[in-house]
Amino acid sequence: MIPFSLPAKLSVPLGHAKNYWQSLKRGENPIPFADDLKLTLLPDVSDQLLLIDTFEKPQRFRLSSVGKHIRALFADDLEGRFIDEIDAKPPLEFLTAQASATVEGKAPTYFVHKAGHGQSRHPGYARLLLPLWGNGRVETILAVFADV
Repeated sequence: MIPFSLPAKLSVPLGHAKNYWQSLKRGENPIPFADDLKLTLLPDVSDQLLLIDTFEKPQRFRLSSVGKHIRALFADDLEGRFIDEIDAKPPLEFLTAQASATVEGKAPTYFVHKAGHGQSRHPGYARLLLPLWGNGRVETILAVFADV
């Protein structure tokens, strides 16, 4: 089984984001190019998304754009920060592992946190990571969140 596999059916906001991502593919390319992404074409999820820059050797992930809903959950500004510099609290828990699987698999990944699971009192959410190509590798990841 592939880690962070997509479910058979995605919620409406995540499905919309995935359909948009698929529409960006050029020809036979398996994933779209980062420079084709236009966040203005995702107004229904703009408050609940992240753009993540990927780095190699060592592998790290930096938040380059953070939606208003995600920013409101954290006391400090997240833009420009690396994921490993941020508290791994919902909705960012296991984000490094999921982002790594997205880069390695060069394919979308999915994570769900059910309400009340573990020590968290955070409401449930789902997270979809969509890889974007640039400079011969997965250069950017579009992350979209939805309540479950």
